[in-house]
Amino acid sequence: MAAPPPLSVLLPVRNAEAYLPEALASLEQQTFGDFEVVAVDDGSSDASGAMLQEAALRDRRFRVFSQAPSGIVPALERARSQARGKYLARMDADDVALPDRFLLQMEVARQGGVAAVVGARVRYFPREGLGEGSLRYEAWINDLTTHEAMVRDLFVECPLPHPTLLLRAELLDLVGGYRAKGWPEDYDLVFRLWEAGARFAKGDQVLLLWRERPDRLSRRAPAYTPQAFLRCKVHFLLRTRLAGSGPPPPVLVWGAGPVGKAFARELLAQGGRIAAFVDLDPRKIGQTIHGAPVVAPARILDRRGVFCVAAVGQAGAREEIRKALADAGWREGEEFVAVA
Repeated sequence: MAAPPPLSVLLPVRNAEAYLPEALASLEQQTFGDFEVVAVDDGSSDASGAMLQEAALRDRRFRVFSQAPSGIVPALERARSQARGKYLARMDADDVALPDRFLLQMEVARQGGVAAVVGARVRYFPREGLGEGSLRYEAWINDLTTHEAMVRDLFVECPLPHPTLLLRAELLDLVGGYRAKGWPEDYDLVFRLWEAGARFAKGDQVLLLWRERPDRLSRRAPAYTPQAFLRCKVHFLLRTRLAGSGPPPPVLVWGAGPVGKAFARELLAQGGRIAAFVDLDPRKIGQTIHGAPVVAPARILDRRGVFCVAAVGQAGAREEIRKALADAGWREGEEFVAVA
């Protein structure tokens, strides 16, 4: 019996016939060829299942499993249960992996040991019609290439594009695989990997073309709404940065606008406490929000013993708040984090 390949690619598929041929071709053309694709047809009602079977007939590296429509998490877990590789990689049915993706990522993963979680830079496509928000997000996620930078921005958004993920199968086993918690399964996984001591890596090259389309899952499923992301952030903030032997410390919410108020509501809903809101707007200073006062930055920069979150959505605000707190001696990650 032939030895299993070192790499298994987890490919969940649901009604992707318009894009699947391009995704499958990009896998077949990888310069690192010693892998298997574990594809799960999650109850497709179009030609996706037939396309996967055709791929398996022409390329023995493709293994296809079918199930009733169950959702992305059960599909990923089904694929994971059938995977034979020491390493696991993710791929979506509407994206395109560039030819050297697995070659370059496997080099990094093998050098990084068990704890290595390897992502890649991405490029949205098609470029026509991309909004300013998508371009800003692409630039932000591609700018985070070191472990330290990704951890620093972990509570802003998920710093590793999920379709680029590659890691040891044993590490995914260690954190319990994929879970359906009512928020993004990829963000949930990256938080748990960080908690387990994983080291994040992302090279300088774009290795995946990330398809932007209005009907993609992250735009229409309840688990990917802004409120779902917020629940996820607050949950992990309480069990990591705010964890201790007693109740969580009170939080200074820097930002008394819509973003800060939404964060505060969710923090209170999950059992957290608010010390005060911080804002620059003189019209807000002196008000009370959720029972906490709104104060000027000068009132808190010399105050220690509380935890601060930067929760202002305007462009550039994150860096301004970081600089103000760092200049005052606050330690990022230990005494404050950005959440927007």
